[in-house]
Amino acid sequence: MQTRKHERIATEEAYAPVKVLNEYRRLLEGGGGDRGFRSLWTYYLKNESVHTNFLVDRIQDLGERRLADMDRLGIDRQVVGLTCPGVELFDVPLARDLAQLTNDRIAEACRRHPKRFVGLAAVALQDVEFSVNELHRAVNELGLKGVIINSHTRGEYLDDPKFEPIFAAAAELDVPLYLHPNTPSDALIGPLLDGGLDTATFGFGVETGMHLIRIIFSGIFDKYPTLRMGVGHLGEGLPFWLFRIDHYHGVHGRTKRYPFRPDLREKPSYYLRNNIWLTTSGMAWEPAISFTRSVVGEDRVIYAMDYPYQVSAEEIAAQDALPLDDKEKKYFFETGARQLFGIDA
Repeated sequence: MQTRKHERIATEEAYAPVKVLNEYRRLLEGGGGDRGFRSLWTYYLKNESVHTNFLVDRIQDLGERRLADMDRLGIDRQVVGLTCPGVELFDVPLARDLAQLTNDRIAEACRRHPKRFVGLAAVALQDVEFSVNELHRAVNELGLKGVIINSHTRGEYLDDPKFEPIFAAAAELDVPLYLHPNTPSDALIGPLLDGGLDTATFGFGVETGMHLIRIIFSGIFDKYPTLRMGVGHLGEGLPFWLFRIDHYHGVHGRTKRYPFRPDLREKPSYYLRNNIWLTTSGMAWEPAISFTRSVVGEDRVIYAMDYPYQVSAEEIAAQDALPLDDKEKKYFFETGARQLFGIDA
């Protein structure tokens, strides 16, 4: 067997403490949460199958079971963050407690296995001030390497000015914000849920791709030019649309179609190529990976698995077989993740 010349760092790997899963169960039993949450977590917590049992067993583990899977698959490190929908569906006091608990548990795992796990902080964006303070605690005291946001917060998006402090904190701390998918909000989910398309098949991409382009169009990267973001699933379709996005951004800017929208210093594609890293989570498909690398740049596409939602040795083999030389492969599997998350060698 040929010896690898790089680590494999998987950069969008999910975790949920037992207490969070129990609170998801409680919310379901009380008929709470939005329609997307009920669709997603009724499936995983109320249905017995090989797939759902595998996920529930693995997602709450940050120890030997997860490490054994990583060893079996050839994953050297995971970047771990709280799974969707995070804690934003809960009342504020509970959400705060669960975010802090999650961060403490992830930090503990990183201390036990410093060469295997890298942690992202959970926040509770119902309380922005708490979230900023918790991000500072998670980075400065716990050693976590960024913040994960599971897309919308009760139907609100990060381009709302009230959420700007979380971007400001990430920029100040020099850590990335990872935008993770969530099921579409109640205002968006109807036709997707009716067609059985509300989660990974299509709904995650609709929700998160829209969210990302809203963030870009908000002008946040002009305010914080050093801000870094990560997004999975090869950018949720946006690389395919970049030509048209740039074109109509220019047309609508010249004709003042949306006067409420700020003028950007650059074309939208600029920010996707300079501030945002795209990971391959769930997208182990050479045509899509190669196209995305050609559009946004070879230094903006890095490896992820999407454990434990999508776990396959064949998908790793497919990405090992990408037509990349040794230097490119090292960046794709290792160096890019180190740059994005500030991971020491």
